[in-house]
This record gives sequence, C-alpha cells and structure tokens, in this order.
Amino acid sequence: MGMRNILVIGGSRYFGKTLVARLRDAGDRVTVLNRGSAAPPPGVGHLRADRDDEPALLAALSARTFDAVVDQVCYTPLQAAVARRVFAGRTGRYVMTSTIEVYNPATLPGPARPPRPVPVAEEHLDPTVLPAVAALPWHDTGEVERVLGPARTYSEGKRQAEAVFLREPVFPYASVRVAHVLGGGPADFTGRLAHYVERIGSGTPVDVHEAPYASSFVHHLEIAELLHWAADGEFTGPVNAASHGTLDVRALCEQAGRVLGRRPRYRVVAAGAEASPYSFDRPYAMDNGRAAALGFGFGRTADWLPDAVAEAARTA
Repeated sequence: MGMRNILVIGGSRYFGKTLVARLRDAGDRVTVLNRGSAAPPPGVGHLRADRDDEPALLAALSARTFDAVVDQVCYTPLQAAVARRVFAGRTGRYVMTSTIEVYNPATLPGPARPPRPVPVAEEHLDPTVLPAVAALPWHDTGEVERVLGPARTYSEGKRQAEAVFLREPVFPYASVRVAHVLGGGPADFTGRLAHYVERIGSGTPVDVHEAPYASSFVHHLEIAELLHWAADGEFTGPVNAASHGTLDVRALCEQAGRVLGRRPRYRVVAAGAEASPYSFDRPYAMDNGRAAALGFGFGRTADWLPDAVAEAARTA
C-alpha cells in the first residue's frame, strides 16, 4: 500500500499520540486536527479548529480530502452529525474510536433487559435500534451530565454517536469499541491502574464488589496498532478491541501484587455502592472474535500486564 493521506481528529495524548507516530513512521501523510492545545510530533501536519464549530471546521479543512479519518474524540451525536456532514465526499473511510462502555447494561436506555451472553459480541448492540434518551442538550455536556451522570453521559453519547454514522452512511464507516486501556506509565492520564498500584503498594485495602465480574483490557500500544490496522482496512461496522483473556478486579490485583511483592488487601463495598475503577458488579466483557477473524492478532492480557504494572509503579 502506497502513501495514504490520513487525518486524526484528536490524537494529542496517550494511545492517540502513539497512533499518530505509527502512521507517520509507516510512510503515511498524517495530519492532526485539534483546537491547538497540543502540537503534533515532527513530520505531522496540524489543523486547528473546534470540531463542534462546523463553519470553523470547514474553513480549516478548506478543500482537503483524505484516504481515511480516525476520530479519537467523538463523544456526542452532535459531534458525529457535524463530522458526517463535513467529511461526506472528503474521505474514503471513517474510523471512530468508541468504547466497551456502550455495552454497560447499567447505562442502556429503556427498560431493563435480560443479561446478554458474555463475552459480548458486536451484533449484541445495534445503537440504531436502541431508544434514544430524548431531548438531551448535547450542545451542553455539563447539563447532560447533570441529568444522566458522567458514566451514562459517556456511554450514551458514544452509542448515539455510533448511531449517527451507521444510519444512512455517507462513507465507509467503522467503530472500534475499545476495552479498558492499560500501560504507558505517565502517559496513562486516567490514573486507574495507578490507583491499584498505589493501594497495593501501601497496604491500603482495595474497594471491590462482593462478587465482581471479569472485564476486558487492552495494552496502549496494542490499541494504537489496531487503530492503524482499522484505518488501513476495508471492513465496516463495529469491531471489539480487547486482548485475549479477561480479568476480574481480584485477579488484576493478585497479578499486580506479584509484581509489587505485596499481598493485596480488599474491602467489600455494599451492594450498589461505588468500588474501585475495575471492579464491576455487572457483566459486559467483550468478544474479540470479529477483529481476530478479520486478521488482527491480539496479545494476551496476562503477558503484558506485569510490565504495565511495573511502569505504573515507577511513575507513582
């Protein structure tokens, strides 16, 4: 494959930065679009615009066209609608970074549903047929968070954004539903793995549910590799991105404890109470079979987790 012209919307932190560097190093002509808060690495073009401002976005793009767009920061249906209009006729492919949280049963709209088979495959969630939470002011996400809470705002925003692109598609579109991303030490701005490293290292009990469910994880370098693969691909629709092997919070802590040389301590929270970041009281681990069948080779969580823990410990 020759040089491709790739636009990355966002791409200024964590695995997005790695993706941009991978694309550049592979010989692609890469441009990053953001509000100007972070300059791209050497050899990468830079467009400055607020993606929510459609006239400003059109002005920044001018007459540019792209072989593929990778959208790292699409969080709402309004952002998706703007992108759909602006990039129609400008790109041969559009890849949206989505999330495992679209499957979170606690955030799904409408009446409670019977549990899905776990691990969850892509076809078990079609956002185009879900009842949308009506009359949400997506132009003001702070107000949406006041109504729904942060977790549901995030997952509902991603579901509705996916639905915008999937309905009456104007370009080949794929969404990558990303598992919980670990690794990278100081690059991991979430602080979630660091939470466990700090508590286990200091002997502080980790808050867990009485019977936590396993979830899916992916290494930060692996998800950058997968997004690069998705940008080069031809498949459409959603694809789950998760390393082989799920872990519940206790298994994660036990593996971290072996690296740190400390035995984890736990505090069981009451039913319905908030626990530590990767303690889940509902099942929604992901099936990665579609990506594997399409040719992507995943690693195993158990193989890369020790190094991820060690990185977090070095930067704690």
